[in-house]
Amino acid sequence: MCGIVGIASRVPVADRDVLVPMRDAVAHRGPDDEGIWWSNDGRVGFGHRRLAIIDLSPSGHQPMISTSGRTCINFNGEIYNFIQLRAELRALGRSFHTTGDTEVLLEAYEEWGAACLDHIVGMFAFAIHDSRDDTLFLARDRAGEKPLFYAIDNERLVFASELKSLMRDPRFPRRLDLAAFDHYLGFGYVPRERCILAGVHKLPQGHAARFHLRTGRFELWQYYAPPESFRGGSQSPESLVDELQDLLEKSVRAQLIAADVPVAVLLSGGVDSSLITATAARVSSQPVQTFTVTFPDAPTLDEAPFARKVATHFGTKHEELIGEAPSADDLVRLARQYDEPIADPSIIPTWLLSKAVAAHTKVALGGDGGDELFGGYTHYSNLQLEAQRRERIPRIVRRIVGAAATRLPRGTRRRKGAILLGRPFRDRVAVVGHVFDADRRARLLTRDFALVAESERAQLCPDEGTPLRQAITLDFRTYLPDDILTKVDRAAMLASLEVRAPMLDPAILEFAFGRVPDELKATTRDRKILLRMLAARLLPRDLDVTRKQGFVPPLPLWLRGTFGAQIREILAEADESLFRRAYLRELASDGDPHAHRLLAIALFELWRREYGISV
Repeated sequence: MCGIVGIASRVPVADRDVLVPMRDAVAHRGPDDEGIWWSNDGRVGFGHRRLAIIDLSPSGHQPMISTSGRTCINFNGEIYNFIQLRAELRALGRSFHTTGDTEVLLEAYEEWGAACLDHIVGMFAFAIHDSRDDTLFLARDRAGEKPLFYAIDNERLVFASELKSLMRDPRFPRRLDLAAFDHYLGFGYVPRERCILAGVHKLPQGHAARFHLRTGRFELWQYYAPPESFRGGSQSPESLVDELQDLLEKSVRAQLIAADVPVAVLLSGGVDSSLITATAARVSSQPVQTFTVTFPDAPTLDEAPFARKVATHFGTKHEELIGEAPSADDLVRLARQYDEPIADPSIIPTWLLSKAVAAHTKVALGGDGGDELFGGYTHYSNLQLEAQRRERIPRIVRRIVGAAATRLPRGTRRRKGAILLGRPFRDRVAVVGHVFDADRRARLLTRDFALVAESERAQLCPDEGTPLRQAITLDFRTYLPDDILTKVDRAAMLASLEVRAPMLDPAILEFAFGRVPDELKATTRDRKILLRMLAARLLPRDLDVTRKQGFVPPLPLWLRGTFGAQIREILAEADESLFRRAYLRELASDGDPHAHRLLAIALFELWRREYGISV
């Protein structure tokens, strides 16, 4: 795991010195080594910070030049099938001088070009300069576990693992992208290719790009998407459980092997992380170490007793960390690290847990992806129930009601639901997870901003398919990569910890989307059905696997103490060119129901001040 930055220009780069502070802005992602490389013509430069996981020797140094001298790679991530790939490439005549995965990826590109992406299994974001055709090749993994920001004009492309690297260039504009800001307020994160800063983009999950240095032409394409429809046939539930167990064991085993350091498990006590723990205990030749966060002052949110039960059952070496309200310094540190802000309260316990785990190891496994792939969220059941009720109403009636509701004043009770009744169901799916809905955003903001978040999310939701598949697909395209995986990546890497997600193995993605029917994911009454069938095999019989919790902090409780005073102080000085302070005071006075919203504004304000962002 590493931090990468780079510059590719049509003309020789005059300000080469800027690459060093850009690289060192992500020193937390790689404290073990650093590197700078420039092409002979001075048009391409790479900066790298290394967290040594595989091949701990100096031979793993990056940026790395291929044996042929034709290509140079700047790589962040892990390739879990690198041992098999190395053997395959050797059989094709390729030679190797290191024992790590970076050289394997580099030689795979020289052998197969962009098609190397079809061969590799892992989490990654990387850039390869190919001197033969004078291009820069960029790619990001299938699920979006590893980040890659980029900005481009006709002369130059710059990229980095984190946005703060791009902002180290003193000439780089720091202006708010208002459409991305609307997404942040609406749902708590910025999705897909959008970025909170104007002129910057994120390479979406499962995408690759090529920048042609001679012409400045930029190509972007999607190389991976999960199956769009169920194609699994009529297999029995038990045979699907067998298949899932086998896939999960292969994934966990590969991710345990692909490390020359100890590997721990982040154990929340829920079904996903418990299954990872159970599988690791089955396939590992070493004792498994597990970690969790406990909230003793909020027993309804405290997962520690369940995690403890799992740890005891599998004989892991288990440690618990008490989750406390963050200090003012912690909030500033998190706002600085999440340089594209995320309004997810669980960034706080995720950061606390990452710090604790990093004191013991550099690598941990987590359960991320289980909810999105196998139907774990409550809205998956609620949407199916709503869709059934909706179908009982004639379409012409739905349209008439929806059209009439648009003429009602904002804030009218049930106005939003009536409007959605007359629209395609994907529009209803797209509003799940609101932080500030459109009406609240209109009240919050001082300007007449274009409210685009809901309509753009709807475009990412399939037109056809079952309500469950629509919702799962949207979450896979947005919430999973841009909230969940981003949250874990930034919090863990701030502590120089690599977190891996065995549930997101490509074979499991294909299995979940293409072979598991809706009725084994979520129904109107039950959720995560297939995973719970596997849990019944592997986990303690008295473990309650119907809970849905995770590392959720007691935010309303924290807001009643010193933490709440800090939040209110930040809000009292919120940017009046953006926010109506009177409305913020109204939210603060109402207390608990708006805890998430208050945190969202506070984190944004801290971020804006930290980086000097203009509107």
